[in-house]
Amino acid sequence: MKILRLVVLIVLLTPATALAATAPGAPGDKALWTEADKDGFGTAQSPRSKVWHTLDDGELTEVYYPRLDTPAVRDLQFIVSDGRTFAQRERESTNHRIALADRRSLTYRQVNSTPRYRITKTYVTDPARNALVINVRFKSLTGRKLALYSLFDPALSNGGDDDSGSTAGGMLVTQDANAGSALAASPGFRRTSNGYLGTSDGWTDLRSDFRMNWKYASAPNGNVVQTGKTALDGVKRQRMTLVVGFGANGAAARSTARSALASGYARAARGYAAGWHAYLGSLKPRPDSARAFATTYDVSVMALAAHEDKTFPGAYVASPSMPWVWGQGLSNPSDAYHLVWSRDLYQIATALLAAGDRAGAGRAVDYLFTRQQKPDGCFPQNSTVDGAPKWTNMQLDEVAFPIVLAWQLGRRDAATYVHVKNAVGCILANGPQTPQERWENQGGWSPATIAAEIAGLITAADVARANGDTASAAAWEATADDWQAKVDGWTATSNGPYSSKPYYLRLTKDGNPNAGTPYDIGDSGPKQVDQRRVTDPSYLELVRLGVKPFNEPEVLNTLGVVDKRLGVQTPNGMFWHRFDFDGYGEKQDGSPWDINQPVNPTTAPNYDWSQNTTIGRIWPIFAGERGEYELAAGKRAAARGRLASIAGAAGPGHMIPEQVWDNFPPSGSPGFPKGEATLSASPLAWSHAQFVRLAWSIDAGRPIERPAIVACRYAGCG
Repeated sequence: MKILRLVVLIVLLTPATALAATAPGAPGDKALWTEADKDGFGTAQSPRSKVWHTLDDGELTEVYYPRLDTPAVRDLQFIVSDGRTFAQRERESTNHRIALADRRSLTYRQVNSTPRYRITKTYVTDPARNALVINVRFKSLTGRKLALYSLFDPALSNGGDDDSGSTAGGMLVTQDANAGSALAASPGFRRTSNGYLGTSDGWTDLRSDFRMNWKYASAPNGNVVQTGKTALDGVKRQRMTLVVGFGANGAAARSTARSALASGYARAARGYAAGWHAYLGSLKPRPDSARAFATTYDVSVMALAAHEDKTFPGAYVASPSMPWVWGQGLSNPSDAYHLVWSRDLYQIATALLAAGDRAGAGRAVDYLFTRQQKPDGCFPQNSTVDGAPKWTNMQLDEVAFPIVLAWQLGRRDAATYVHVKNAVGCILANGPQTPQERWENQGGWSPATIAAEIAGLITAADVARANGDTASAAAWEATADDWQAKVDGWTATSNGPYSSKPYYLRLTKDGNPNAGTPYDIGDSGPKQVDQRRVTDPSYLELVRLGVKPFNEPEVLNTLGVVDKRLGVQTPNGMFWHRFDFDGYGEKQDGSPWDINQPVNPTTAPNYDWSQNTTIGRIWPIFAGERGEYELAAGKRAAARGRLASIAGAAGPGHMIPEQVWDNFPPSGSPGFPKGEATLSASPLAWSHAQFVRLAWSIDAGRPIERPAIVACRYAGCG
């Protein structure tokens, strides 16, 4: 009897039999987000489906629900095992390919393969409900049966450290205080387990002896990872539908998943594709200049539309990603790139307007004006999608751009004028110097910001006259004229180290460009740099917004300075750094940027940029801005080359990144080709917007963003 009791005790304590047990090892390892360089991004066009998904390195990465600023899943991938000699996670053990299953829809297919097996996954978001539906085919390439396991890491409500997982009705269910998820399969899972990352999850189990021994029924309050043994063996059973359903709690998520499974993948895929086909069909025909890049163009306009939240129309976020330290806990819950920024929203809206989505651009300006701060008329530096301000600094280009956008949309009604007048009040009360310029880590006299302010004042004056307020119109024009006349004196140095002729600086801290005033670069760049040594391609806003003619001597001279200091020739064409000594990028070894990195003082004239602790790489948006400048200068062929450069920077899923590799690749590591995406945000909505807008500008033979009323006043109407 003693032996029998001992045997029973051992069986009860064996994880393989723990059908009703709670997983050990709570709360598990800390939840972190995946890399930001996404290969694919999608959502249904239908507002009924408030789910967005991202793809990277052969797996499903962050899924957002119920808002585009709220990630709810970290990742979902498969484990393959023969039960005896190996177990492999597909992200790190397979060769990855991704392609569009439909070139006029954000329908992506991933193919992951080894000599032993191939996994093919096609993703759509169910247009009728809050569910992601995945068509899976698993094929053994040796003829031997294999086991396929799903490994699911939910992270509900923008954080994965407080979820509770369980098995219910054959599904893997998770919930927290605000939301629920359910992973379901057809055919159903043969075995399930709920555990904690790094302690009792399925990968920890399978990699030890290549078998699924643990069957934990629940894993409360921690970083839950759920495992399901699928019915597929790669030989006789090769196909499966996998669904991730969402709801207000676990029960609601189960109901959603059940309905999605019953409806089936084929129906969801047809509705998903039809939504995107209809959207593209509602736009203007593709511009001639984009004919050679047709798929990248179509993906770009669809991706821009997909960046809009569905609960708060007009709230387009910057990117569905968390680059570098933003995914490691710098902002917790994660925010930054999936916030709404007035400047990025302006870029998106002007591209949508160019492409023919006037309604989308209109929703953007409505969103901005309805969330304008009172009583000062300013706008938040950024906000969550519901409009709640997040970061608290002021950037005056973000105050001016909503005015310019309203003017471009022909919004001259009395209600709009109230918002325009209030925004002008903010500019006049705080400008022309700005607490922060477009790169958000410095304040002062910025030529780019001043250009936006002037454009805002002149377009506002036109709206004022349409509303009978001629006195305000005249006063605002007088201020704009004054600032336009003084901008060179505030921002162009005549005694800087890079040229004997005047050239524009990134900014001046004191409105005196000939003073050697030092400032800290920020974003982990060096400290105490003479302001005359910091250039920036952003000065071209003066031309692109019509404040200066393209051939003004200071403009032409700065082109050469910026090209020498910041330009990098790559196989995809030339791209530029944001500014001298920029530290906003990966570390020297390629590991993530961190705002808390130590920085180096620099007073030496030949400071070695590559010795920055972190290094800001080169940005595709500058190729677009240079192309728009070249169109103002009558150089259409050159602008076409810039469009090709941006298209060349896109990844295999046609996602255009924030940054691409430069002359400072990660030390000692191959595989970082110049001109291709770094681990920065991808897709970046601004990058896609710049590509779309440049394409339409090339067809028009002029930068279409440039307000004619500003250009005619200062730069000539031609």
